[in-house]
Amino acid sequence: MRYTGPSCRQCRREGTKLFLKGTKCFTEKCPVERRPYAPGQHGQNTARRKKMSEYAKQLREKQKIKRIYGLSERQFRNTFERVSTLPGVTGHNLLAALESRLDNIVYRMGFAASRKAARQLIRHRHVEVNGKSVDIPSFVVEPGQEVRVRQKSRELALVKEALEVAARGASPAWIAVDKDTCSGRMLERPQRQSIPIAAQEQLVVELYSK
Repeated sequence: MRYTGPSCRQCRREGTKLFLKGTKCFTEKCPVERRPYAPGQHGQNTARRKKMSEYAKQLREKQKIKRIYGLSERQFRNTFERVSTLPGVTGHNLLAALESRLDNIVYRMGFAASRKAARQLIRHRHVEVNGKSVDIPSFVVEPGQEVRVRQKSRELALVKEALEVAARGASPAWIAVDKDTCSGRMLERPQRQSIPIAAQEQLVVELYSK
């Protein structure tokens, strides 16, 4: 079941920014900056915090990565099972698969301020892949495919605002973006060193290997 509560509560639970709220995450209004402790009435009580077991560390890392990409438990587990049979490092393959989702690609290209906003764009059929409308956020984008915001949708406020923010930073090396035409192309399968998230994906592999 997908979490539908306050996004910032998830960041505070993990003790780090998961960048779920777009531009708000970069301002002084970010709750992680204002309240850098876990949510709930005992969040500030450090005496209640115990040293985590290895299982607890693995579980927390899985929850963190799952929340970053906005997946349900079933979606995350299915993705792991799909990549577990592929050659290479399973943890790296997991992150590459998550990065290749259409909702993440739209976010990485700067057409949406967050993955949640990207899913909204896709579900309302504002996004095309190789010229065809796609309304499935989990659609897997392959190297060489073009992702584009429909021409009629480029004037949407959420797209224009996201592009203004994205103009301040650079896109990952494995995608090419033309912000003037709201289009981009996946150049290659993302490698671990070019995936900009702070995660210990090996802990997830260990968790699911039990």
